[in-house]
Amino acid sequence: MSENPLLDTIIGINAVSLANVDASLEAVLLVRLAALVAVDAPPSSYLVTFRAAEGTLLELEDARNVLIAVAPIVGTPKVVNAAANIAQALGLALAIDEALLDAELEDDDA
Repeated sequence: MSENPLLDTIIGINAVSLANVDASLEAVLLVRLAALVAVDAPPSSYLVTFRAAEGTLLELEDARNVLIAVAPIVGTPKVVNAAANIAQALGLALAIDEALLDAELEDDDA
């Protein structure tokens, strides 16, 4: 068994999903973003989706457009909550990137 079976399971589920869908990665990520809004996902779930979007043509404006598109379906409270969770996820991403950079710089100094 691996050292992190939960992470392995999540990665495996996503790999199977991507292998079995006939759509671009960008389209899949936008659909997943809409689903996250619908289920009141926590910031960490948005962070995973945004990290998966790195290297694609997706931009933050695409996330805003998803929020606008799903608002009539899921309602204002879920969209406002999603916007706050997205902002928190982006803050987490910046903090993680900064910590990784600091660790890299410390390794270079050693």
